[in-house]
Amino acid sequence: MSNINKGNKGYLFSIVLVAVLGGLLFGYDTAVISGAEKGLQAFFMNAKDFTYTDGWHGFTSASALIGCIIGSALSGFLATNLGRKRSLFIAGVLFFVSALGSMKPEFLFFDYGVPTFSLLVMFNIYRIIGGIGVGLASAICPMYIGEVAPSNKRGMLVSWNQFAIIFGQLVVYFVNFFILGSHVQPLVEEMGKGMAAISPDAQWTVTTGWRYMFGSEAIPAGIFALLICFVPETPRYLVSIGHNEKALNILSKINGSTKASQILQEIKDTMVVKTERLMTYGWMCIFIGIMLSVFQQIVGINAVLYYAPRIFGDMGMQNPMVITVVMGIINILFTLVAIFTVEKIGRKPLLICGSIGMAIGAFGVATTFGHAGLGVFTSISIMIYSASFMFSWGPICWVLIAEIFPNTIRGAAVAIAVAFQWIFNFIVSSSFVPMFNMHLTEGDDFGHWFTYGLYGIICVVAALFVWKLVPETKGKTLEDMTKLWKKNK
Repeated sequence: MSNINKGNKGYLFSIVLVAVLGGLLFGYDTAVISGAEKGLQAFFMNAKDFTYTDGWHGFTSASALIGCIIGSALSGFLATNLGRKRSLFIAGVLFFVSALGSMKPEFLFFDYGVPTFSLLVMFNIYRIIGGIGVGLASAICPMYIGEVAPSNKRGMLVSWNQFAIIFGQLVVYFVNFFILGSHVQPLVEEMGKGMAAISPDAQWTVTTGWRYMFGSEAIPAGIFALLICFVPETPRYLVSIGHNEKALNILSKINGSTKASQILQEIKDTMVVKTERLMTYGWMCIFIGIMLSVFQQIVGINAVLYYAPRIFGDMGMQNPMVITVVMGIINILFTLVAIFTVEKIGRKPLLICGSIGMAIGAFGVATTFGHAGLGVFTSISIMIYSASFMFSWGPICWVLIAEIFPNTIRGAAVAIAVAFQWIFNFIVSSSFVPMFNMHLTEGDDFGHWFTYGLYGIICVVAALFVWKLVPETKGKTLEDMTKLWKKNK
């Protein structure tokens, strides 16, 4: 129950819970390809009008990232002009359309089950549509949570969005496993002779299994799109369009009526105009936001997450998926560490400690990978590296991006920062395998230690960047950011 001094915790929890479903869909959509890609590859390798090469498969597996870049770039325009709530509804609809379209790309235009180049194009269009939804959700979900949350709970609540992303990835791993059931994945390297080369056990996976995996996303996507209709718009956006009474009503439910009036006045003081030029508060404000996003990617985490089975397989493990799942569980546990300490320890200490932990893990992998008898140390190093990211750069980067920018430029600034995040996600993900497989002489391990050594050095630079340039935002209101950047301009 809310009263004059305290807000309604149940109300705040319910609207944040709906918002973090967008994060869950973010994780679900980006990870669903991991279980579906082999069946999808075998399906299109049977096309008669073109040759489905490894290059086409690489593009198809990563095509959603193109949509992520587009969606994040559009997020500022949509959040500023349509509002945070309507933008999230659009993201939910895009997730839903992408799920059903990826499941049945033949809809309306093509013969079912007949692989052609045109069908491949249509499939990738549906995946890009889903990627646009991911790009919108990745920028606007933390923005929404940051703008409704009280300042003393904002870091913890925004961190739940990262937990939802990791949880969404773990959920889809289990969903894919359940859908696959007793069926098996095709041995794609034996597919040169077409359907006749597929074992009977793999037929279902090639014709149907991958469709169910993509289509499964329609269920959480539909729930998200429906529930987002029942949450309020953020008070900051409502004030920006002149709906002060609605903003006060929402602030009162969240913070209590006494505190709400004070917060409303602070918001109004920073909303003299609806928007300001991007560089109104100086270039350093934008630069720090962009570099937080860049460092979150170039420390190399997605290379580890996307290629974990490959890495553990190269280490000679019989069943690399088992340790990959173990790593996923550890990732969730350490994300909880961030959620429950970010308001006590602060943003900067967690980022610096996480950077140092990642550096130790990366250098550990660089020095032990490929050495007989040191596989356990390599595995532990990868775990340290991943766990350190999960309590630091994983959630805390999203927290800072959601709160570091002044109200009047937040929509555009967040869009730019998140667009850089997806661009560097693509760069890191696409460069990992070539770097990892580099050799100076035949059979050497140059690529292994160079790749992780480079990531380790970048982690050290990231710690220095945070220490020297990133302001601590623990306990500060979003309106305090305006004062901070005006003072430092």
